[in-house]
Amino acid sequence: MKRLDFRNLLGIGLILLGSLLLLDKIGIVHGAANLFFGCVLLLAAAYFLFHFIQGPTRHWWAIIPAMALFGMAAGAVLPQALAGWTGGIFLGALGLAFMIVYVTDRSRWWGIIPGGVLLTLGLVASVDKTNWINTGSLFFGGLGLTFLLVAILPNPVGKMQWAFIPAIVLILMGALLASQVTAGAADYIWPVALIIGGLVVILSLFVKRE
Repeated sequence: MKRLDFRNLLGIGLILLGSLLLLDKIGIVHGAANLFFGCVLLLAAAYFLFHFIQGPTRHWWAIIPAMALFGMAAGAVLPQALAGWTGGIFLGALGLAFMIVYVTDRSRWWGIIPGGVLLTLGLVASVDKTNWINTGSLFFGGLGLTFLLVAILPNPVGKMQWAFIPAIVLILMGALLASQVTAGAADYIWPVALIIGGLVVILSLFVKRE
């Protein structure tokens, strides 16, 4: 049997796309083009996912394009009524990829930070349409929880005590923004936090000398 090459795959793809567009034109299938490109993205994602599964430690990077393509595929096939969730799904899938990078090998603890940030951005993008929560509060709270995870989750490097400082500051910032009464005070948090951070650094130098 003759092996399929790129031209065969291209021909099959064009036939499938043309058929779907024709079915869309006569009203049998709606959103055919999006469905086609969603399937293409899904196949590409499956390829990278298979590559990752074959060697999670060596091919850890493959989970990132895999999840990104899964997110794009999901966004492509969503109905028009849910089009506003596309960005949130993509960012959430990409954030989940970095969390998987950490879970498969705890020495890659750094994956928690982009993972948490992207998951937070995905959540913010998703709830921004609902207006049931202050997105600024959600953003800073999510970042704070991300650094809290860096501080408490196990890793072979050792305890990340430094991560408690940005975690506390960001969570407090989110809590202040959550209330309309205290939201105005949030403008003063960063200057005060910088001053306190500077004092902590200076005091730590004196403690080490003693």
